[in-house]
Amino acid sequence: MDVSGTVFRSTWDALLGETEDPTQEELFPPQQLMGYGDNSDQVRELQARLGQLDHFTENPTGYYGDVTTSAVVAYQQARGVEATGTVFQETWDALVAETATPTEEEMFPPLEIPEVEPAQELDERCLTGRVLCISKTTNTLAWVIDGEVELTVDVRFGAEETPTREGEFEVYWKSRNHHSTLYDSPMPYAMFFDGGQAVHYSEDFAANGYNGASHGCVNVRDEAAIAGLFDDVVEGDRVVVYW
Repeated sequence: MDVSGTVFRSTWDALLGETEDPTQEELFPPQQLMGYGDNSDQVRELQARLGQLDHFTENPTGYYGDVTTSAVVAYQQARGVEATGTVFQETWDALVAETATPTEEEMFPPLEIPEVEPAQELDERCLTGRVLCISKTTNTLAWVIDGEVELTVDVRFGAEETPTREGEFEVYWKSRNHHSTLYDSPMPYAMFFDGGQAVHYSEDFAANGYNGASHGCVNVRDEAAIAGLFDDVVEGDRVVVYW
């Protein structure tokens, strides 16, 4: 048979002889509704519905990350279907049929912001102006204005291979719904201070704590706190990372 790259009758007849009639699913493969990296209200509803079945045990965030993927896999395994970790129409229809429409409180549960109790003696560079004062010794970020601590949150840093750099910087860019193209992962409430390193919310930190690390960014696990902090911080505010 001539290799032309064009389908003539002889090529088509040979192909038909070697294959079966495609199924409807092969002709029209199902479209993915939700998957890793998505950020939407539908993902938040998915998390709330999975929570009703005890497959998702965290507060809904709307971000489809590792925790949500694991919860979807658990649900699919419980139903005895292929555990892809992604949501197609069949999975969504089954989940909706098994669960109730989430309430507002299930979708947006109240989050307690801890009272301000400075966990460390502030670096002297943090005592003037508006500063994100970040201590690697105590794993805390303090939002400090003119020497007064306004907020303190737990933070997580980069691994040994991708360390968070120490020094004095400033916030040069804010991106509320940022998505990392380098690591293909969500970085909500990102406040960039040194190249690609930023302070941002981490679903993985919220779910797994210090059993993990970032790629160099400063992870925050309290979503309500960093959402408020993101609104308060402006470009040009200083960032101090120290031991």
